[in-house]
Amino acid sequence: MNDDDIISKMIVLHSTFTLPSDLVIKIYESKADITVKETCFGLIIEGKRSVVDEVARDMRTIDPNRIFIKERGVPPGDPHRCRVGRGGGPKPGFHQHELEFPFLPYITSALEEIERGEGKGTKMTRSLPIHIETFKDIIEKEVAQSK
Repeated sequence: MNDDDIISKMIVLHSTFTLPSDLVIKIYESKADITVKETCFGLIIEGKRSVVDEVARDMRTIDPNRIFIKERGVPPGDPHRCRVGRGGGPKPGFHQHELEFPFLPYITSALEEIERGEGKGTKMTRSLPIHIETFKDIIEKEVAQSK
């Protein structure tokens, strides 16, 4: 990976405090040499890796628990993703974003708990595998209780 590589990042917002237009204004004020596109989930930013990474870090500071960022595999306007070239319909990946979006408040809540110092000491542990007969017994007991 080179700092001069051209990359795209999605900035997904799940905030009642920050609008995509607020982020766009901040980006324009920074005079960063990147392309910005508003989407239904937030923004897509494209440019040199070093610049895009810096802008993404700056955007997160605005509302860190409600702004989520991930790198895109293709740039805006890529003919493989553009609806015009594909004959319409949703863009590839849209349904995944639509599926993930309802989970963002839970992530925000967990991040805020961590900031408040709550939930410390809670760690995830991996359960040891159970024997198939034990598993069947558990299922049978659950089915019997639900009747």
